[in-house]
Amino acid sequence: MQKLTIHGGTPLSGEIQISGAKNAALPILCTSLLTYESLRIKNVPHLNDVTTMLKLLKQMGTNISIDKDSEISLTTTHLSNPIAPYEMVKTMRAAILVLGPMLARTGEAKISLPGGCAIGLRPVDQHIKGLQAMGAEIHIKHGYIHAKASQLIGAHIVMDTVTVTGTENLMMAATLAEGITTLENAAREPEVVDLACCLISMGAKIHGAGSDVITIKGVKLLHETTYQVIADRIEAGTFLVAAAASGGDIHLKNTCPNILNSVLDKLVESGAKIQSGEDWVNLKMTNKLQSVNICTAPYPAFPTDMQAQFMVLNSVAEGTSRITENIFENRFMHVLELKRMGARIEVEGNTAVVHGVDKLEGASVMATDLRASACLVLAGLIAQGETIIDRIYHLDRGYERIEEKLLSLGVKINRIN
Repeated sequence: MQKLTIHGGTPLSGEIQISGAKNAALPILCTSLLTYESLRIKNVPHLNDVTTMLKLLKQMGTNISIDKDSEISLTTTHLSNPIAPYEMVKTMRAAILVLGPMLARTGEAKISLPGGCAIGLRPVDQHIKGLQAMGAEIHIKHGYIHAKASQLIGAHIVMDTVTVTGTENLMMAATLAEGITTLENAAREPEVVDLACCLISMGAKIHGAGSDVITIKGVKLLHETTYQVIADRIEAGTFLVAAAASGGDIHLKNTCPNILNSVLDKLVESGAKIQSGEDWVNLKMTNKLQSVNICTAPYPAFPTDMQAQFMVLNSVAEGTSRITENIFENRFMHVLELKRMGARIEVEGNTAVVHGVDKLEGASVMATDLRASACLVLAGLIAQGETIIDRIYHLDRGYERIEEKLLSLGVKINRIN
């Protein structure tokens, strides 16, 4: 099993390019199941989750070619095997995103239930409820969702909770349904908007993406397109927090500051000086780091995927802060690891109280999920001495070439077996 070693204490300095967004790329790759024609998807990050999704699509019948410039071509002339087996779904919950497109395209789908997750349950009941409203017959047997529908019919669907993958699954299914589908209490995340823009470029009729009501008018066929995935706002936010916490000065290229507002606002509150343009952000830390209160909520509020990174920042900031996690019930598992490094944190239900300390100290720590991995990397960057991070396979699911990028910013980091 691989580990990362980091020798901390060096402020980040330099320029990097932000990769394509994993959480946008995964559903966009699934749109290949909706058409007989070819798709060319650009700016796809090289990540373990992307590789798993491509393997899943390939075993369903999709022909795939990849070039060196992060561009992937997909053609699903025949969807020969509409099954998502447990072996693939268990390693990547986003595999549930093939359910809607498979059902809309072939009239049937069989997909393993994703099961639990380290950061919370994340049930798929809203996916099932929505497809049933569109006329699908769904049974759950032996751990698999079995869905059938000779023709999906447009429906008015009010989702009980805001769910990103639920919104994406139902939106994809509705593009080939007969009539009009309305999704109320829809997710507003930029990745949902990016998926809608890709579908529209394929001929789908979608209005309202980015709001909490999305309307989809079904069409007979979708056609080929070339589409570029948006930049990863969470990767951008992670590097900006790393620079702020380390007292650094960095410039991010190929990013989208207009979808990072809640994160940028908190960084400014922490004492960072930020400048930005259409596709770039520059952060320089000249003031003493100040603690900031965080309360996670669906977009456009503060993202849960940035909570762990800001906990590191608050650990060495001046003052006491409160971080309230409203999305996932088990997303404070990185707290114990940070405390091993000298952080002063108390957990009270879904709130963590963080008392800033002068410094963190390097230690051996273990990652429990993707964003906790990033949190521990950030902690290692600012800690005195050596930090060794175990279970970094989580990190490889969401951060492309992270060591290479950190090395270019002056970090002493190494991957070992």
